[in-house]
This record gives sequence, structure tokens and C-alpha cells, in this order.
Amino acid sequence: MSSDILLNMKTLGVIGGMSWESTVLYYQWTNRGIKRELGGLHSAKLLLASVDFAEIEVLQHAGDWAGAGAILNQAARSLQAGGADLLLIATNTMHKVAEETLNGVDLPLLHIVDPTADAILGAGHRKVGLLGTGFTMRDDFYKGRMQGQFDIDVIVPDEGDMNAVHQIIYDELCLGEIVPSSRDTYLAVIDRLVERGAEAIILGCTEITLLVKQSHTSIPLFDTTELHAEAAVRAIINNA
Repeated sequence: MSSDILLNMKTLGVIGGMSWESTVLYYQWTNRGIKRELGGLHSAKLLLASVDFAEIEVLQHAGDWAGAGAILNQAARSLQAGGADLLLIATNTMHKVAEETLNGVDLPLLHIVDPTADAILGAGHRKVGLLGTGFTMRDDFYKGRMQGQFDIDVIVPDEGDMNAVHQIIYDELCLGEIVPSSRDTYLAVIDRLVERGAEAIILGCTEITLLVKQSHTSIPLFDTTELHAEAAVRAIINNA
């Protein structure tokens, strides 16, 4: 392998643990992508700052986003001090505090919305449904970036469906529990979004990929975990 590739490979700083169930996927898929692209014994240059999700969850549901952002900012600062060249927040919801995370940190952030939007546009879609935590589905930080920067129309489930999707994420998926009846719930929610005009569905929580796969539905799914990890691979090897 060329020494130029070795010298140019960047070190990715990952803020993970939200939950660790999906952070494992990031680690696996990023390393598999590097192996695929570079071959041999290559693996990702990666630093991981893994937070205690129990602390984050309490702050989220208390509406203390400043406190949650401060925790991520501390993690980002530690990754910068450790030699990271770029940052990745391994969760959709906590991009709500992306700006706070980068306070005093001089590193680029690989935002999870951007590779997702690129994939959606590349597939020719303009109106998509969004599944995620209640925070992601209700707040504007995610939908607003999709609409404002990429001109993608995002629709979300009705209130009852949003509550069901949110509860399954926190009570099951973040604990590593895969319940077939919950998959049926998600697929029904997806069908209702399609009835309202969604051309495809964003799996906008990094744990949803544990439960719902493309093989479960004919509706196009955009898995943010996989797309984010693939974007990280491109960035690491200087092809972003």
C-alpha cells in the first residue's frame, strides 16, 4: 500500500455511547469500509469518546439541552486534544446541540444529515418520511437542514405514531432488545407516511437499523447509521 495513503489517512474522532448499541455499528462499518477501500490490514484511525447515555437521556427529557451540549463539548475537546482531524456525533438526536458541541473546538463536523440528504437526492426523491426520536421528529434542527440546504420535503408521523416510535427506541432498541411486534409497528407507521406522499423513509435514529431492514419493506429506506459511517470512510481517506 502506498505510503502516501498512510500519511493522508485522517483520524476520526467519534462521540458515541448514545446508545452504545449503535456506536458498535459505527466502529464495525467504518473499519469494514476502510478495509474495502484500502485492502490488506488497513483499519480506521479512530478515537472514541463514549459518554454515559443515562446522563444524556435525563437531560434530554428534562429539556436541558445546554447541559447535554456541555457533555458533548467536553467529549469533542478531548478528541481534539487526542489528535482527531474531524468529528462525528454518532447519533441523530444530539445533532440538535451540534453548535454547542463545537464550542471552542477547531475541527470540522461530519453532520449526519448531509450524507443522508445526498443519498436521497441521488436516488431522485424529494419528499421523504422521517422516523426517529420525538426530539428529531418534532424539532426543526433536522428537518430544517434537510429543507433549507437540500430542498427536501420531510414529513413526520402523527402524534400517536411519534410517541410509539420514540418509546420503542428508548425502551427497547437502546437496550439492545429486538421485538418483532415493534417492527410491525414501525412498518405500519411507514405505510401511513407513504399514504401521505412519502417517496422514501429516513431511519433517523441510529438504533432503528437494528430493527428495520430494507428486506422488511419495498419502500426505499435511508439508514442514517450506514450512510454516516460511509461518509466517515470517505473523509478518513481524503476522498470526502
